[in-house]
Amino acid sequence: MPTLVLLRHGQSRWNLENRFTGWVDVDLTAEGEAQATKGGELIQAAGIQFDRVYTSVLTRAIRTSWLALAAAGQAYVPEVKDWRLNERHYGGLTGLNKAETAQKHGDDQVKIWRRSYDVPPPALSADSEYDFAGDRRYAGAVLPLTESLKTTLERVQPYWQDEIAPRLTAGETLLVAAHGNSLRAIVKLLFGLDDAAIIDVEIPTGNPLLIQLSNTLTPVAARYLDESRAQPLPTLP
Repeated sequence: MPTLVLLRHGQSRWNLENRFTGWVDVDLTAEGEAQATKGGELIQAAGIQFDRVYTSVLTRAIRTSWLALAAAGQAYVPEVKDWRLNERHYGGLTGLNKAETAQKHGDDQVKIWRRSYDVPPPALSADSEYDFAGDRRYAGAVLPLTESLKTTLERVQPYWQDEIAPRLTAGETLLVAAHGNSLRAIVKLLFGLDDAAIIDVEIPTGNPLLIQLSNTLTPVAARYLDESRAQPLPTLP
């Protein structure tokens, strides 16, 4: 039976500072490192053995995968990094404090930018310090200047279909260590959620989500390994 574990990175420095992070490459806090390590311990306790690991190209996701695998006794597992598993690009909101942004633009507008399915924040300005066009991690890629969850899914889905799903279909057990929105995109695909239902799905930091799949990659069971920090899960298809 194909098995998938989704692991959102542990708390980052900008999570702690309540800032819109997106593609900015911030590191984990000490709490984030502890969350990632505990996630690995839970994986080991559940007896899950991975064949391959997928992460984004952002440090907080990569280090979460390393810490979790080390704690699970599986540091040797092959790892693949791809920018299409990056967090959602927050455009012109990148780097801003969330509370201060709400004071400036109003709670309702910021809620739309943050939680709607298909309304992106304002685009990144041409002179922004957070322009990633010169970053060699993205060489040759057409980069967004802002993203909604919808457009995040539009870049995650082809990668899922071309790279990840075939390995699951072949019976492999995979870990995807990534970000809240790229993982929500995968959840939307797997559980067949409509555009309204995915809005309320939250994925906690550092808590492995274990999903057992049928041979057609339909979820047949799903649970968080740390029940004390679990969020409600979608109904199984």
